Amino acid sequence: MTKADIVEKVATGTGLTKLETEAIVEGFLNTVIQSLREGKGIEIRGFGSYKVKKKKARYARNPRSGEKVYVGEHYVPTFKFSKDFKSAVDSGMKDNLVNE
Repeated sequence: MTKADIVEKVATGTGLTKLETEAIVEGFLNTVIQSLREGKGIEIRGFGSYKVKKKKARYARNPRSGEKVYVGEHYVPTFKFSKDFKSAVDSGMKDNLVNE
């Protein structure tokens, strides 16, 4: 599913125009990115939480050449699904398998 597909589904479900819905989706995504850039986590109950983790500097290996490469300290965004989210996906997948 792409961002355009999400906009389409939300617009159909809410009665908003695609243009309005696209602005909302873009606003949400930009807010998440900006909050994480500022080092702030985001928790959406029943969905999950976004955080930033600090990765230590280390040496990695280039898989093509086998050469050692230095990877400096950096930060990566992470997402942890809520228990409700995991449960909903699990039961939905099990239902789909039974119906096939």
